Amino acid sequence: MGDVLIDEDQGYRASASRDTRFDGQFILAVRTTGIYCRPSCPAIMPKRSNVVFFSTAAAAQQAGFRACRRCLPDSVPGSPEWNLRADLAGRAMRLITDGVVEREGVPGLAGRLGYSERHLTRVLTAELGAGPLALARAHRAHSARLLIETTTLSQADIAFAAGFASVRQFNDTIRTVFATTPTGLRAAAKRRATPTAPGKITLRLPYREPFDHDGLLTFLAARAIPGVESIVDGAYGRTMRLPHGTGTAWLSPAHGHVDCTLSLTDMRDLGSAVSRLRRLLDLDADPGAVGEVLGEDPALEALVRKNPGLRLPGAVDGAEIVTRAMVGQQITVSAARTALTTLTAALGDPLSTPDGELTVLFPAPAAIAERAAEVLRGPRRRIDTILTVNAALASGELDVHVGADPEELSRALQEFSGIGPWTAGYVLMRVLGAPDVLLTGDVALRKGAANVGLPSTPEALEAHAAAWRPWRSYAGMHLWSAS
Repeated sequence: MGDVLIDEDQGYRASASRDTRFDGQFILAVRTTGIYCRPSCPAIMPKRSNVVFFSTAAAAQQAGFRACRRCLPDSVPGSPEWNLRADLAGRAMRLITDGVVEREGVPGLAGRLGYSERHLTRVLTAELGAGPLALARAHRAHSARLLIETTTLSQADIAFAAGFASVRQFNDTIRTVFATTPTGLRAAAKRRATPTAPGKITLRLPYREPFDHDGLLTFLAARAIPGVESIVDGAYGRTMRLPHGTGTAWLSPAHGHVDCTLSLTDMRDLGSAVSRLRRLLDLDADPGAVGEVLGEDPALEALVRKNPGLRLPGAVDGAEIVTRAMVGQQITVSAARTALTTLTAALGDPLSTPDGELTVLFPAPAAIAERAAEVLRGPRRRIDTILTVNAALASGELDVHVGADPEELSRALQEFSGIGPWTAGYVLMRVLGAPDVLLTGDVALRKGAANVGLPSTPEALEAHAAAWRPWRSYAGMHLWSAS
């Protein structure tokens, strides 16, 4: 047995049945071959005595196993645990997949989480079987493979873009993880490649079936800011402000995955961009687990049956969502979109190279703090709150990131005059992917509750919703759709 907290017999049965629902939730490693696989790998199932389980690819790598080149175990949806868990390990994993260790090192990761490096390493090793450096190394290997297979960049450029300190370290890691050279990976990819436009990266972002793309697109389209976001023939596009530069992404659904076309000004942002887009579409969710709990409520059963793959819309930028939530307080979605469109047209940063209808970045907090008073209309108190909060975001006094502790972030937001539970809860849902937030103060949500025969007062709805834990955020999305 490796480090994973899973019933061994259940894991073996899931792997023997090639159940894709478990892909990304644990790793299956084979002692006799030295290879680790996803649970649904089509290879012949090894004997039970030869199998060992791990919770992460990094733990399997650290134990001396290499990735299966047949099932590509890093090319699966991530574990839904990282969104469900608000503990240190879950928060750390969200930051690691966002590339924080590559940018700021382990000291930066520990600082963001509020713990010492030693304590962080001890907790991650105990929980996940690998420390932050090993987990980040696995993330770098995955980013490198994507660049090797989807671009014509030189191997040296890929090494540094993926976050490796040297070409030698890059070569050693690729050999250790994939049991081949970077050149070998690229040659294999060329045999199955499809043409790609110059300067663009095309990727497949896998998800667990089912996937309610139409419901997610409807939500995003109703709130889309022209220039920042666009919907064309069922594909959703948006601009992104990333750690090293800017980017655009176009996302369209396909069987078992989302087709993603990325344009980046700096290839070092690939891993971070992919991680943020996965959170935006909630691709690591386990819709089966959500539907099993919510479908037991007779009032929600029809909604769950109608939208079995419902997702929780996420975010690519925490500060952006904070501002969008504040602007949207106590006004309609349409009115909020109009105000945000005006704000972006006045203060957004134009892209140096537009990508179709994607032409501008959402305004940076510093620009909003300095100039939004000239642009925004509405109650002075709300405008003052927007200015004050964005000044705190620009200075770093308020840091809204995926590794934040939900309770601490909620308290920090509500310390600002003009921010209440609805705004704080909405930010937790969108930025952290918090699965158990029910916005009972939302008028549209309560209207949806009444429409399906549920209590519509905040107190009564809160009491009834106790049975929906830990998926109340998803229940809220169903109720919004029913309104």
